[in-house]
Amino acid sequence: MIRFLLLALLFIMLARAFWKLVGSIIEGSRGTSPGRGQAAAVKLVRDPVCGTYVPPRAGLSVTAAGTTHYFCSERCLNEYRGRS
Repeated sequence: MIRFLLLALLFIMLARAFWKLVGSIIEGSRGTSPGRGQAAAVKLVRDPVCGTYVPPRAGLSVTAAGTTHYFCSERCLNEYRGRS
């Protein structure tokens, strides 16, 4: 009897894990995050020194000749300033 209950519990756990996996794959293919609906798109900008893409809100910025440049780190910012 205990063996039957343990096997039933194992089957339920495996079935639940399978359905969570399938649900995650379906949500991923739609481009949505679980529980949050449609994810907001964020435009990334390219660091002119190392080429890393960074979100403008998180990057360091410098405006030169009317153009704003964004950097991923202080190192890249200082290197850019050294070039100018």
